Amino acid sequence: MPADPVQALLVVDVQRAFVTGTGAAPYSEQLLVNLGGLLDRARQAGILIVQLQNDGPRGAVDEPGQQGWELYFPATESDHETVVRKSADDGFDGTALDEILRRHAVDRVCVVGLMSEMCVLATARAALARGFGVVLPHDGHATFDIPPAPGADEGVPAAMASRLAEWALGDEVEIIASTADVSFTPGRD
Repeated sequence: MPADPVQALLVVDVQRAFVTGTGAAPYSEQLLVNLGGLLDRARQAGILIVQLQNDGPRGAVDEPGQQGWELYFPATESDHETVVRKSADDGFDGTALDEILRRHAVDRVCVVGLMSEMCVLATARAALARGFGVVLPHDGHATFDIPPAPGADEGVPAAMASRLAEWALGDEVEIIASTADVSFTPGRD
Protein backbone atom coordinates (compact mmCIF):
# COMPACT_ATOMS: atom_id res chain seq x y z
CA MET A 1 0.00 0.00 0.00
CA PRO A 2 1.50 3.38 -0.97
CA ALA A 3 2.47 5.72 1.84
CA ASP A 4 1.26 9.29 2.02
CA PRO A 5 3.46 11.44 -0.25
CA VAL A 6 6.82 12.76 0.92
CA GLN A 7 8.44 16.07 -0.07
CA ALA A 8 12.04 14.97 0.40
CA LEU A 9 14.22 11.91 -0.08
CA LEU A 10 17.14 11.48 2.34
CA VAL A 11 19.72 9.03 0.95
CA VAL A 12 22.02 8.09 3.82
CA ASP A 13 25.65 7.06 3.20
CA VAL A 14 25.25 5.17 -0.07
CA GLN A 15 28.99 5.31 -0.58
CA ARG A 16 31.13 2.98 -2.67
CA ALA A 17 32.89 1.37 0.32
CA PHE A 18 29.58 0.10 1.66
CA VAL A 19 27.88 -1.12 -1.52
CA THR A 20 30.61 -2.33 -3.90
CA GLY A 21 33.37 -4.90 -3.89
CA THR A 22 34.17 -7.52 -1.29
CA GLY A 23 33.34 -5.14 1.57
CA ALA A 24 29.78 -4.48 0.40
CA ALA A 25 26.88 -4.94 2.78
CA PRO A 26 24.79 -8.05 2.16
CA TYR A 27 21.96 -7.49 -0.34
CA SER A 28 23.70 -4.39 -1.77
CA GLU A 29 22.98 -5.35 -5.39
CA GLN A 30 19.22 -5.35 -4.82
CA LEU A 31 19.42 -2.27 -2.60
CA LEU A 32 21.15 -0.35 -5.40
CA VAL A 33 18.46 -1.39 -7.89
CA ASN A 34 15.74 -0.27 -5.45
CA LEU A 35 17.43 3.04 -4.67
CA GLY A 36 18.28 3.76 -8.32
CA GLY A 37 14.61 3.45 -9.25
CA LEU A 38 13.55 5.55 -6.27
CA LEU A 39 16.06 8.30 -7.13
CA ASP A 40 14.89 8.34 -10.76
CA ARG A 41 11.26 8.75 -9.68
CA ALA A 42 12.17 11.43 -7.13
CA ARG A 43 14.11 13.41 -9.74
CA GLN A 44 11.21 13.16 -12.19
CA ALA A 45 8.83 14.38 -9.48
CA GLY A 46 11.08 17.36 -8.74
CA ILE A 47 11.19 16.78 -4.99
CA LEU A 48 14.10 17.65 -2.74
CA ILE A 49 16.83 14.99 -2.69
CA VAL A 50 19.54 15.15 -0.03
CA GLN A 51 22.38 12.66 -0.20
CA LEU A 52 24.16 12.38 3.13
CA GLN A 53 27.85 11.53 2.81
CA ASN A 54 29.75 10.27 5.84
CA ASP A 55 33.23 11.63 6.46
CA GLY A 56 34.98 8.69 8.13
CA PRO A 57 38.12 9.06 10.20
CA ARG A 58 41.63 8.87 8.77
CA GLY A 59 42.31 5.36 7.49
CA ALA A 60 38.64 4.34 7.35
CA VAL A 61 37.08 3.03 4.12
CA ASP A 62 34.97 6.20 3.99
CA GLU A 63 37.78 8.66 4.66
CA PRO A 64 37.15 11.84 2.62
CA GLY A 65 38.86 11.83 -0.74
CA GLN A 66 39.24 8.05 -0.88
CA GLN A 67 37.45 5.97 -3.51
CA GLY A 68 35.23 4.31 -0.88
CA TRP A 69 34.04 7.73 0.32
CA GLU A 70 32.52 8.59 -3.07
CA LEU A 71 28.75 8.49 -3.45
CA TYR A 72 27.54 5.53 -5.49
CA PHE A 73 24.84 7.65 -7.15
CA PRO A 74 26.35 10.88 -8.48
CA ALA A 75 24.43 13.88 -7.22
CA THR A 76 23.10 16.46 -9.61
CA GLU A 77 23.73 19.60 -7.55
CA SER A 78 20.77 21.95 -7.97
CA ASP A 79 18.19 23.75 -5.86
CA HIS A 80 16.38 20.40 -5.53
CA GLU A 81 19.35 18.07 -5.06
CA THR A 82 22.29 18.48 -2.76
CA VAL A 83 24.94 16.63 -0.80
CA VAL A 84 25.34 17.13 2.94
CA ARG A 85 28.56 15.88 4.47
CA LYS A 86 28.43 14.59 8.02
CA SER A 87 30.70 13.03 10.60
CA ALA A 88 28.12 11.65 13.05
CA ASP A 89 25.49 8.93 12.67
CA ASP A 90 22.68 11.51 12.88
CA GLY A 91 22.49 13.37 9.56
CA PHE A 92 21.19 16.47 11.37
CA ASP A 93 24.05 16.64 13.89
CA GLY A 94 26.35 19.54 12.97
CA THR A 95 24.92 19.90 9.45
CA ALA A 96 22.54 22.19 7.58
CA LEU A 97 20.03 19.36 6.95
CA ASP A 98 17.26 20.83 9.13
CA GLU A 99 17.70 24.27 7.53
CA ILE A 100 17.57 22.77 4.01
CA LEU A 101 14.38 20.82 4.76
CA ARG A 102 12.67 23.83 6.34
CA ARG A 103 13.72 26.14 3.47
CA HIS A 104 11.94 23.75 1.10
CA ALA A 105 8.87 23.59 3.39
CA VAL A 106 9.27 19.85 3.88
CA ASP A 107 7.18 18.18 6.54
CA ARG A 108 7.51 14.54 5.46
CA VAL A 109 10.66 12.65 4.40
CA CYS A 110 11.61 9.24 3.10
CA VAL A 111 14.82 7.87 4.65
CA VAL A 112 16.87 5.19 2.86
CA GLY A 113 20.48 4.01 2.81
CA LEU A 114 23.11 2.45 5.07
CA MET A 115 23.61 1.31 7.88
CA SER A 116 20.15 0.48 9.18
CA GLU A 117 20.97 0.34 12.88
CA MET A 118 23.35 3.27 12.83
CA CYS A 119 23.05 6.23 10.44
CA VAL A 120 19.62 5.38 8.99
CA LEU A 121 18.14 4.85 12.46
CA ALA A 122 19.82 7.95 13.94
CA THR A 123 18.75 10.19 11.04
CA ALA A 124 15.16 8.89 11.06
CA ARG A 125 14.93 9.33 14.84
CA ALA A 126 16.34 12.87 14.61
CA ALA A 127 13.84 13.73 11.86
CA LEU A 128 10.99 12.50 14.07
CA ALA A 129 12.31 14.54 17.01
CA ARG A 130 12.25 17.65 14.81
CA GLY A 131 8.62 17.07 13.87
CA PHE A 132 9.08 15.58 10.40
CA GLY A 133 6.97 12.65 9.30
CA VAL A 134 9.19 9.73 8.32
CA VAL A 135 8.62 6.98 5.78
CA LEU A 136 11.08 4.06 5.86
CA PRO A 137 10.81 1.50 3.04
CA HIS A 138 11.84 -1.96 4.26
CA ASP A 139 13.73 -2.69 1.02
CA GLY A 140 15.41 0.74 1.02
CA HIS A 141 18.03 0.25 3.71
CA ALA A 142 20.66 -2.32 4.62
CA THR A 143 23.51 -3.08 6.97
CA PHE A 144 26.24 -5.60 7.73
CA ASP A 145 26.10 -8.73 9.85
CA ILE A 146 26.77 -7.81 13.48
CA PRO A 147 29.51 -9.97 15.01
CA PRO A 148 28.99 -11.76 18.32
CA ALA A 149 29.41 -9.72 21.48
CA PRO A 150 32.38 -10.63 23.70
CA GLY A 151 31.61 -13.98 25.31
CA ALA A 152 28.69 -14.67 22.97
CA ASP A 153 28.55 -17.39 20.33
CA GLU A 154 26.17 -15.80 17.84
CA GLY A 155 26.06 -12.53 15.99
CA VAL A 156 23.07 -10.91 14.33
CA PRO A 157 22.47 -11.45 10.59
CA ALA A 158 22.22 -8.27 8.53
CA ALA A 159 18.56 -8.77 7.59
CA MET A 160 17.61 -9.16 11.25
CA ALA A 161 19.65 -6.10 12.27
CA SER A 162 17.83 -4.04 9.63
CA ARG A 163 14.44 -5.21 10.85
CA LEU A 164 15.38 -4.51 14.48
CA ALA A 165 16.36 -0.96 13.49
CA GLU A 166 12.89 -0.47 12.00
CA TRP A 167 11.28 -1.85 15.13
CA ALA A 168 13.39 0.40 17.36
CA LEU A 169 11.84 3.48 15.75
CA GLY A 170 8.47 2.60 17.26
CA ASP A 171 5.11 3.47 15.80
CA GLU A 172 5.93 7.08 14.89
CA VAL A 173 7.71 6.07 11.68
CA GLU A 174 5.74 4.69 8.73
CA ILE A 175 7.42 1.48 7.63
CA ILE A 176 6.35 0.35 4.18
CA ALA A 177 7.31 -2.76 2.23
CA SER A 178 8.91 -1.27 -0.84
CA THR A 179 10.62 1.75 -2.33
CA ALA A 180 8.12 1.27 -5.18
CA ASP A 181 5.38 2.32 -2.75
CA VAL A 182 6.92 5.74 -2.02
CA SER A 183 4.98 8.61 -3.57
CA PHE A 184 6.04 12.23 -3.87
CA THR A 185 4.66 15.72 -3.72
CA PRO A 186 6.80 18.84 -4.09
CA GLY A 187 7.38 21.00 -1.03
CA ARG A 188 5.97 24.49 -0.83
CA ASP A 189 9.22 26.35 -1.63
